[in-house]
Amino acid sequence: MKNELSRRGNWSDYDFFEDAIRDFFPGFYRRSEGHKYMRTDIKENDKDYEMEIELPGMEKGDIAIELEDGYLSISAGKSEKQTADKGNYIRRERSFSCSRSYYVGDVKKEDIKAKYENGILTVIIPKEERKQGGSSRIDIE
Repeated sequence: MKNELSRRGNWSDYDFFEDAIRDFFPGFYRRSEGHKYMRTDIKENDKDYEMEIELPGMEKGDIAIELEDGYLSISAGKSEKQTADKGNYIRRERSFSCSRSYYVGDVKKEDIKAKYENGILTVIIPKEERKQGGSSRIDIE
């Protein structure tokens, strides 16, 4: 909720109940959530890039990372555990999935390192080596 409030520049325009209704019936409202899940910080170091991706409540087995055509795709999914007692729930929000892709360029899969700890997925991607070529001059026909 703090993040929702801080994204709104003007406190007087914030309506808690309107926001709750929009979350409860998302199909009726065309509100761009951006990347509500998998918020990512990317830090540049001398030799690599370090990505920190928020995935709270996940386990390592719930996360999949794939590299294809220069795009690093990260997906996470958590399904609700089925129990015999259904209870008297009005709404259940323990199951969800999300995914996001990042363009990382021409990187080898073996060079990418990933670690998941305390709800943060850390992915380290080496920088592309600049191709040393000859002159960059372009001839005019």
